[in-house]
Parts: sequence; C-alpha cells; structure tokens
Amino acid sequence: MPSVTSRILEAVRARRADLIFIYRHPLDSLLTNWVWWRANLRNKSMATVISTVYKNTGDLCADLEKNFPEFESFGKGDPAFFATSLGPRFLPFPEFVEETELFLPAATLALRLEDFAIDPAKELSKIVQVMSIDHDVNRLQAAPPNTKPYRYLAVAENVPRFRDYIDGLDTETRERIERIGYEM
Repeated sequence: MPSVTSRILEAVRARRADLIFIYRHPLDSLLTNWVWWRANLRNKSMATVISTVYKNTGDLCADLEKNFPEFESFGKGDPAFFATSLGPRFLPFPEFVEETELFLPAATLALRLEDFAIDPAKELSKIVQVMSIDHDVNRLQAAPPNTKPYRYLAVAENVPRFRDYIDGLDTETRERIERIGYEM
C-alpha cells in the first residue's frame, strides 16, 4: 500500500533501513502473478507458482489461450477479476511496471531474478554483504530459483493473443521496461 511504501522509502532515505529489491522481467511477473492470483482466488492456495500448476510451458500456453479474456482482465487490474479478494486492489500491468521503475533507484541493492538463475551463490552473497553478516561468502551455496527466466518469450511464440498483448503495450510501459534493463 502507498502508506507502507512511503514509510519504507523514508526509512531507506534516512539510512535506518536497507531495501533489497529483487525483480524480474515484468512480462514474466505478469504471467506468474496471473497464475498465482487465479489459484489464490479459486483454491485459496498461497504457494502456487507456474511450475506447480503446469507440467510444462505448453500446458501454460494452452491454458492462457483458453482463458485469455481473463488474463486481459487481470492485466488491466479489472476489479471484477479481484471481486472475491480482500484488501487493496492489485495494480494493472502498466502501474506494476511503473512501480518497479520507481523502486529501483531507491533500493540499497537491486537484483534481477534472472541473475540468480545464472549464479545464485553470487547473487546471494550480495545480500549477505548488504546485511553485514560476518560470513565467508566464498563458501555460500545456493540452488537456482525454480523458475524459467524469460518464459514469456516462449509463451509469446505459442500464444498469438499474448504476443498481440505485448505488441499493444503503450509506449510509456515499453520504455519503462527497457529503462529497468529488459528488452522488448
């Protein structure tokens, strides 16, 4: 919520807190969030991720194709999609991208999830250093995240309406995605 975010950012500016911000390609986040919200709203399941719902990307693509109007509703932040949800509204995709862009310069440490897939120990060691933990970071071991970086590309290749959704993003959202370090 904005009031909580304001207090967090105020504490970071005053150097009373560090903000470690882990983010990923916004289109991967959009797909992951859609899957999570659907499972949460329907099954009240909080631990759902793409890999627990679908056997493979092909199954995700088939479900997205079948339920694309619902996906579009989610991406727009349509209150009807979240009607059974309590709490504040979920951000429409363009606002989600804007929020990511706003958090990056405020972060003490910003890490891309895709980099955890390449070298999880290296990325984890950055967190340990910010936290000032006395630990030999050369001995850190970590498994890569259980996610597929840039899965949205495979989905766009197999679901024409998703590709059209990407192509139809407004210029400002596309530029924000590029400014946070991702290609469109």
